[in-house]
Amino acid sequence: MTENTIRITDLNAPQLTDLQRQAIAAAPPVLMQEYIVLAAAQQATGLSDFGSNDFRERLRVWLLSFDEDTGLGPLGRAGLFGDAVRYASSRLLLEDLINRNPEITSIVIDRPIIIAGLPRSGTTNLVNILAADERLRSMPLWEAMQPIPARGPASTGTDEDPRFAATKDVWSAFESILPLMPAMHEMAPDHVHEDIELQALDFSSYLPEWLSRPYRWRDYYYAHDQTPHYSYGKTVLQALTWLRGPNRWVMKSPPHMENLIPLHTTYPDATYVITHRDPLAVLQSAMTMIAYGDRMRRTRVDLKELSNYWIERIERLLQACVRDRDSLPNAQTIDVLFHEYMAEQKTTIQKIYAMAGLELDARAERSIDHYLQTNPRGKHGKVIYDLANDFGINVPALRERFGFYYSRFPVKAEVL
Repeated sequence: MTENTIRITDLNAPQLTDLQRQAIAAAPPVLMQEYIVLAAAQQATGLSDFGSNDFRERLRVWLLSFDEDTGLGPLGRAGLFGDAVRYASSRLLLEDLINRNPEITSIVIDRPIIIAGLPRSGTTNLVNILAADERLRSMPLWEAMQPIPARGPASTGTDEDPRFAATKDVWSAFESILPLMPAMHEMAPDHVHEDIELQALDFSSYLPEWLSRPYRWRDYYYAHDQTPHYSYGKTVLQALTWLRGPNRWVMKSPPHMENLIPLHTTYPDATYVITHRDPLAVLQSAMTMIAYGDRMRRTRVDLKELSNYWIERIERLLQACVRDRDSLPNAQTIDVLFHEYMAEQKTTIQKIYAMAGLELDARAERSIDHYLQTNPRGKHGKVIYDLANDFGINVPALRERFGFYYSRFPVKAEVL
């Protein structure tokens, strides 16, 4: 094994560091109650108008799901409670901003470029490359964490914005506690984050599934049309555009794969980029990353439960994509195979620009080339994954289970 490779050997029985133990011990106890979350958000913002109250039911399902996840430890519970308060606070700030500036809801979101694809399928890399073009608006992590500033417009320079400084501090502490995380999924404050955060202000997304086993919420989410929540997310996008333009966006989120119809309904003039990768490679990467974080969030890491949950979850995403892919207009949709993309990134980018009707001019090309040169794959080390031995997975049987996807999209097998 080379100096730059990483093999995590304690996924099933984590060997905690002193810093990790201290972080867990410092987690405050929390009560997963709607009124406590909303009161905390009101106190944090000094505001009281949450807009439409239909989100409260979804918030209650979130919180009940967290309580029912008996494997969550104190830090996991505190983190999820804090996220709920953060989203409720952002919702208050959004509604206040719109009440004071009603013209926000008339802003046109012009022909966005929207990337859908499984987690760990190149979507983060691709969206950050496209976001290097300054003509396109994107949402960096610091803005995703706190999309609406407390009062007035956000500053134009991220180094001057207190939200950037706060995110930098939080992420620095996070990476100190879990130092191998950047090798699996870098989350630098100025890197583009998923627009899944837009739906989170309406308490509807699959975000809680990355941090817990919220079976009740998952089933509730499955049972409800996500179009209203995509519409609410577009309102957040309009507010972000009003705060800091321009109005042509590039964004990405894995759940778009199971919401292609709501996505098209909300953004009918978009260019849709769907990335495709061997789901077994996706699973071994995603489950390793989740299991590594679970040492902090859970009282015990149950790799069998984790693998069962995420095999079913990825299968659901793929089934929806296969079912609904042809509902998107062909003239606005491009399928990107991961192995082809990684071999010829610039070719893929050129195809996307052509479909989006956007000239790949010299300035944009220089910015994109600079990003590619300064962010090579494996920049923070290469993690060695082992789906069979780490998670006890029968690889041939799982490949057969996903046969419906392989027969639709010719992805290259990466896990044998």
